[in-house]
Amino acid sequence: MRNFFRSLSGFGLILGILLFAASLTPSLIPRNQVVQGVLSGFAFAAGYGIGVVLRSVYRYLELPGLSSASLKVVRPVAIVACLGLITTALYHVKTWQNSIRSVMNMEPLETGYPLSVSVIAIICFAILLLISRGLILFGKMLAGKFYQRFPRRVSLVAGVVLAVFLIITLTNGVLVEYTFRALDRSFQQYDALLEPDRPQPLIAERAGSINSKLDWRELGRAGREFVASGPTAADITAFTGQNALEPIRLYAGLQVADSPMERARLLLDELIRVKAFDRSTLVIITPTGTGWVDPSAMDGLEYLLHGDVASVALQYSYLNSPMSLVFQPESGLESAQALFRTVYDYWKELPASQRPELYLHGLSLGAFNSQRSFTFLDILGDPINGAVWSGPPFPSELWRSLTNNREAGSTEWLPVFEDGRFVRFMNQDGMPNAKDVPWGDLRFVYLQYASDAITFFEKGLLYQEADWMKKPRGPDVSPLLKWYPVVSMLQILIDMPLSDTVPMGYGHVYAPGHYLNAWIEVTGIDSWLPEQIDALKVLLLKKSEGGEGYESRGG
Repeated sequence: MRNFFRSLSGFGLILGILLFAASLTPSLIPRNQVVQGVLSGFAFAAGYGIGVVLRSVYRYLELPGLSSASLKVVRPVAIVACLGLITTALYHVKTWQNSIRSVMNMEPLETGYPLSVSVIAIICFAILLLISRGLILFGKMLAGKFYQRFPRRVSLVAGVVLAVFLIITLTNGVLVEYTFRALDRSFQQYDALLEPDRPQPLIAERAGSINSKLDWRELGRAGREFVASGPTAADITAFTGQNALEPIRLYAGLQVADSPMERARLLLDELIRVKAFDRSTLVIITPTGTGWVDPSAMDGLEYLLHGDVASVALQYSYLNSPMSLVFQPESGLESAQALFRTVYDYWKELPASQRPELYLHGLSLGAFNSQRSFTFLDILGDPINGAVWSGPPFPSELWRSLTNNREAGSTEWLPVFEDGRFVRFMNQDGMPNAKDVPWGDLRFVYLQYASDAITFFEKGLLYQEADWMKKPRGPDVSPLLKWYPVVSMLQILIDMPLSDTVPMGYGHVYAPGHYLNAWIEVTGIDSWLPEQIDALKVLLLKKSEGGEGYESRGG
């Protein structure tokens, strides 16, 4: 143990402590003591690693070090300063976390659990340090193979490069692919074991009914939940006092056919069977990684249109969106393109005056793939009517391009693009200059919250401050948030899987009232009075919070 502590780098420990303290500051999502401890352990390890590398480079360049006399003064001062910094940072953890919870209307913490956080961080750091030293030994072993033919330093560099290459290759090419396939199979088996929470629908306008060619059991858990939930014509009529149609909901799970194109064609047959192209509105939905369709997105639209709407979705994975985004981000593209192309090719051949308005929708990874399911050249002759995309993930090319080319003076978390004539961004408080410029023929709305780490993660946080961190900030972002090199990227990275653990209306949990606002903008519906809209928002929120007719969050 004594040798272990003597082997630690003092400069590495100093940088590790600096990053440890910075990791305790607030980010976008509140953290419990376990998550905070793991994050702080990774930050400590990152700082220590950077310090070790810098020290090694310094010695490699044979630059002079501090004298023994200087070290006798510097060491005690550094120890006292580091202890003071750690104590101060741990003391403020509760305040920093409560600054996030406050803007999200969450109950404040009574303690920041400084002891638990410290212990977990130390354990995490120790594990990472042992792994790193094992990899270094592997590199030295490879370097030893070169010593007989090449100079020592050349051999060392060659060994390190070869070790890094082998580790990255094994990780990306073998481990990631194997992990993806194993997880996908596990989730598939788990999905098959789940009994449907709802009975098979009797409504002919739903996939999996006795009238449908799609088998109820093959829709998958998410598919069964989608087609068996939502308001019926009777529910809509009871609320509006007007006669309503049965909303059409169609869904194809992975088990209904072998390929995405075959599944898409089966859905087209279903659309034709239920006369979906006779409805006023048709929505092509790209679900999240698990196949989940957010009920908050579609229920409000079905009320707004008095049931005169058809929606269709196609599953492409069993993994949740963060896993799909990490392991195989392209997995949903083929399915999204197959469904869009199949439905769009049939739709565009119909007389323009007799076909429904065509919209797209997707949440999270669904929004990512929905944006890529078409190009504007594809629809130039017969354009669709618009889309509502919520929580677009950070790799979304179209979203990123629009955001980067926003008008000067608009914020990254709520940008304005080309006066908002064709594309608008919306958050909890609506959208900027919503009434200043009339809509064009196409209407695309991005619904996003400034506290959504899945949307606002950037690799560039490693070395520079993001624009959304600068003032003015979003209404749901802590005023105490600050940018720190390396640490901020780790913080937002760990915020991503936690983004759906916050209250509705924040993070990656999109509220039905905000969806309703987005659909009103996109569809141009103006037949509802403001008080009727408010009453509908109350109804949707009550159902969502109470779980009545809804699936729990499954993104």
